[in-house]
Amino acid sequence: MILGATLIGWVLWDTFETILLPRRAPNRFRSSQLVLRWLWHPWVVVASLIAKRSRREGFLAYYALLSLPVLLIVWALNLVLGFAMVHWGAGSKMIGVEGLTGFASDLYMSGTTFFTLGLGDLHPVSTAARIVTVVEAGTGFGFLALVIAYVPVLYQAFSKREVRITMLDQWAGSPPSAGVMLRRCFESRDPDVLTPLLKDWESTCSEILESHISYPILCYFRSQHDNQSWLASLTAILDTCSLVIVGVDRIDPFQARLTFAIARHALVDLCQTLSLRPAKVGPIDSKELRELRTWLTDAGVRLNADADADRKLEELRELYLPYAVPLSQLLRMPLPSMLPPPKTRYNWETTAWAKTAPDDAH
Repeated sequence: MILGATLIGWVLWDTFETILLPRRAPNRFRSSQLVLRWLWHPWVVVASLIAKRSRREGFLAYYALLSLPVLLIVWALNLVLGFAMVHWGAGSKMIGVEGLTGFASDLYMSGTTFFTLGLGDLHPVSTAARIVTVVEAGTGFGFLALVIAYVPVLYQAFSKREVRITMLDQWAGSPPSAGVMLRRCFESRDPDVLTPLLKDWESTCSEILESHISYPILCYFRSQHDNQSWLASLTAILDTCSLVIVGVDRIDPFQARLTFAIARHALVDLCQTLSLRPAKVGPIDSKELRELRTWLTDAGVRLNADADADRKLEELRELYLPYAVPLSQLLRMPLPSMLPPPKTRYNWETTAWAKTAPDDAH
């Protein structure tokens, strides 16, 4: 009876922390954490055997969808088992089904009661057994209500996040990069268009921070396109803010500082939520940095290029890359570079029929 009550309390507390608690739960022995991590690692191993990127991303995308019902099933089975143990500890006071006695009858009674079947072929005959049955029926009803409310909340947060990521496509490319974002802003002949964009992402980073800490499983939800992810978008925004803080001609760095702060805060807290340690990252590739400056200069974007600017950029990147790298390694979401990949097109320019937008629309 004590073991059964302990199991019930453990599962209900884990359910409360996972579904209802609007803050980061302590990283201790929790069934939800065990289920999610236990499923993810073999899932990644299988995904690594898939050579084509689009199919590999599609396979990884199924993980979050399947882990939810698995987690709910584990919770439900543990609760049924816990109440059966309590019935058994109380003396198995059940009658009604011939040939079904002992723990088997307790388990059957617990299952039919928890899922509110109400068959009536087996019923308790003692006061203690009746009390346990009523409590389990209420628990099962409340558990079902929580599950019904939990899934829509997850998909609402996921949908809101994906809207921002999709809107970033025409600004930063696919995959997103800081170089494309800055170049796109200068094409408007008013570089200050970057300020409201960064302000929008200040709010977006706050929403990601709040929702993904409350519901860590959202970190595993993948974007609609295989060359996009919430982590790549967040890193591209941080890269852009870093370049603007270091110095970009005609762009005020004030909003970039604010967006950088909340975006970095999101990465740090998510690493802590997923029990990840910061990684050691090497210095920025000087050749890539020279290519970035040359590529942007050709479009009229002038970056600070002295030794002090390089040092400051390195310091800024060391504030967020050590947290982005372990997230990338765990979630299998590649981090973007500051330069766009060669011969790449935005997602809006490509279709399943291989038609693309005209060059003057790029």
